[in-house]
Amino acid sequence: MYRCTKFLIPAAVAATLLSMVCSVQAQTHRPFPAHALRGEMVVLQTPDISLNGKPARLAPGARVRGDTHLLQQPASLSGEKLIVHYTLDPTGLLMDVWVLNPVELANKPWPRSLQEAENWSFDQASQVWTKR
Repeated sequence: MYRCTKFLIPAAVAATLLSMVCSVQAQTHRPFPAHALRGEMVVLQTPDISLNGKPARLAPGARVRGDTHLLQQPASLSGEKLIVHYTLDPTGLLMDVWVLNPVELANKPWPRSLQEAENWSFDQASQVWTKR
């Protein structure tokens, strides 16, 4: 019995520390590229998605990162309405997608279209957009 308890305590401590690290990661603001746009995405049937209520597709090799920055399988997000930042490849397919956490959602304004991004200014260091 003594041998079992000496492993349970370190395992409980490790689980607590891991949950604390994950909750801290979820509350940080990740750096996004200046060409990332904000939108509402719903994964329909991979690679088909709905982006801002319109049909769209994920590019082959697209990367979807969850709100803790871990890679997610798009199929595991099927049917969920997610507020995301995304980039497009040259053909118009979604290449990089970041599911936003509460800290990132609070960072407003963020352009939702290429036209808005062209008319606004972006400060890469502070990750803040300003309307001109």
